[in-house]
Amino acid sequence: MKNNNDLTLNRRTLLAGAGVALGGAVLPGLESLAQNDNDDGVVFTNTTVVSNDADRRTLKNVALAVQNDVIAAIGDSDELLARFPRAEVYDGRRKALLPGLINCHAHLAATIAKGFNEDFGFPNSLQLPESPESLLSSEEATVMSVLAAIEGLRAGTTTMVQNVGGIARDAEALAGTGQRWVFAESVRDITTVDGPMSPPRLANSVPPQFSDRLREDGMQRITDLHSAWDGHDNGRVSVFPAAALAELSSPQLLRDVREFAERHDRGYTIHMTQSQAEVDFMLRYHGVRPALFLDQHEFLGPRLFAAHARYCDASEIAALGRSDTIITHQAAMAANRGVSPPITALRRAGCRIALGTDNNNTDLLHVMKTAISLERIQRNDEIPGTLPQPEDMLADAAGGGSHAVNQASSIGSLEVGKKADILVLDTFKPHLTPSGRILSAWIHNGQPSDIEAVVVDGRFVMRDHRILTLDEDALLEESFNIGERVWNRILRDGPLPLPPLL
Repeated sequence: MKNNNDLTLNRRTLLAGAGVALGGAVLPGLESLAQNDNDDGVVFTNTTVVSNDADRRTLKNVALAVQNDVIAAIGDSDELLARFPRAEVYDGRRKALLPGLINCHAHLAATIAKGFNEDFGFPNSLQLPESPESLLSSEEATVMSVLAAIEGLRAGTTTMVQNVGGIARDAEALAGTGQRWVFAESVRDITTVDGPMSPPRLANSVPPQFSDRLREDGMQRITDLHSAWDGHDNGRVSVFPAAALAELSSPQLLRDVREFAERHDRGYTIHMTQSQAEVDFMLRYHGVRPALFLDQHEFLGPRLFAAHARYCDASEIAALGRSDTIITHQAAMAANRGVSPPITALRRAGCRIALGTDNNNTDLLHVMKTAISLERIQRNDEIPGTLPQPEDMLADAAGGGSHAVNQASSIGSLEVGKKADILVLDTFKPHLTPSGRILSAWIHNGQPSDIEAVVVDGRFVMRDHRILTLDEDALLEESFNIGERVWNRILRDGPLPLPPLL
């Protein structure tokens, strides 16, 4: 059994690999990795490029050249090898290159509740004696966040939106993973409730009251995080403001968040219509549904990406479409909750769709698999099962996400001049061979382990399935020990009582 001193030492070792400042000393992280990169770039030869460009082209038997942090050329392999004679050659035979995926909604430390939070609705109907997250120390919560980030990286996420309050605690460790980050610092200013509404709370709740101090302190956190991190490491980190939830936000907070985003040319985000209890609360105390409340206070718009939209009615869908609001669809979590958000209607109204994972896991491939199935069930098309197509899912996961994080001109597709955020798939697998359409084969049949390498901003952060930016073995060991301690405490009185199957 390890003592507390051993655990602290192990965390120091783990987080040092991510460039975390511990004990006043900044330890080496991603910046040192760049010394191992070939300054003359890399050419992926004889490969397949799934571009996700405007024409959604898949280019076969081509080469793709990376110079510095951008895609320098796509074309014939011999021509590109001659053009870039000093570049490293990456043999792309039986491989496919995809643009990095963009996870627009994640709460990383919630990975500690994996295997619990998926099965009991929202708000969670199974009352634990203690919340798993409440049993984490600050350092342990950072370890959980880094674990979730690496899970996402292995599943193809090159850009991730961390949407919580107090991101400063984890910022150094997350940036050290090598991914592209949006730190969406979340603020609430209500004083009369603790969190998302549940029916029992609604029955006993009081009209909402808000605190200027909470709002001002929250906006100061956003300002401080922006000053410290926005533009970090060649622009790989951005800081966005976030209003936590529609029912936890005053009109003044909504105005402050939008004004900050506009002043700094950033996006902004919020949780919206994620539960029926939220809708009931907003109708009871504000007289309108959540999206219409946001519309009344001029919060909707093309910079906003609103998470969930699970219980939107026709009037809300129309308002979201008119305002060009982006919807981030957490399909896998919605399916766990037993909800199929009206994504088809939101698309038809004019909303751009992005994708996210939400809690517990960060596997965006699983989200795409779930999203395509949910929407095919939801649609009433002439030929069932034909829409959406896998290309639509990649357009959401990479293209829609690039608009949500306000970087559509630089990421989201594999095109000359864009940032080199690239996934390398090994297509020579039983579940991917043979394949006339590799994107379809991967979304329907693929696994995260098909990704053998990941490039972010022109640098390999994973290669030959090995994470290059931190000690993954130490991360897993520490995470396992934390999980054992937390769940042994929660389950000390026996297993969780499960509802009967009727």
